[in-house]
Amino acid sequence: MNLAIIGAQWGDEGKGKIVDLIAPNFDIVARYQGGHNAGHTVIIRKDGAEQKFVLHLIPSGITHPGKTCIIGNGVVVDPKALLNEMEDLRGKGIEVTRDNLLVSNRAHLIMPYHLGARSGD
Repeated sequence: MNLAIIGAQWGDEGKGKIVDLIAPNFDIVARYQGGHNAGHTVIIRKDGAEQKFVLHLIPSGITHPGKTCIIGNGVVVDPKALLNEMEDLRGKGIEVTRDNLLVSNRAHLIMPYHLGARSGD
């Protein structure tokens, strides 16, 4: 079975929370568009404690062991932001490896010189 969670382009719709809720029922969780300026917060409750994860590029399925997460070709990836997010997850005990996080070789890259091209810079 395949399922797509699609928003109405408003943001803050809770897509990441819905994906986190249903992720245990799927093997693969993919993000197909957007960039690191977006974000979703997932709170995991375990043994009476809460742990908060703020994700920008990595699909929220990453918090579920045994899931393969994919950053698809429509995502704009800032390599520095991705590495920081991966390190933050690892620091919170979430495994992030080549086995559970794949990045499309056709994903768009945003480099530091792109960020400097903003008006006023």
